[in-house]
Amino acid sequence: QGLYSSVVCPGLVMSNMTYRILPVFLWKLLMPIMWLVRFSPSATAVFVKAPLGRFASSVWLFKQKPEYLDSLVKYHSCTSGLGKCYVEPRKMDVDEDTAEKLYQKLIELEEQ
Repeated sequence: QGLYSSVVCPGLVMSNMTYRILPVFLWKLLMPIMWLVRFSPSATAVFVKAPLGRFASSVWLFKQKPEYLDSLVKYHSCTSGLGKCYVEPRKMDVDEDTAEKLYQKLIELEEQ
């Protein structure tokens, strides 16, 4: 029917929703560590520093031709150590047979 679906991950973005996950005193202990970790080359792909960077994967996907995207990939919003936003595709841990079974179940549920 010409409909496409993709999975995106905004990365770790510190917002008022994030603060509700743990008690306030734990965030006060963790924040200095989080600020140091964000400069590590291995962590920069996960910790989105720029607030608008969390939308990088959504905006990037919007600009792509959906028929050329891999349906078994999750697109992550990332930020380099210098603050440059980019999108990193990562293969999901789902094989095509399982994905097809889930899709067929979705079709059955839709018909009900």
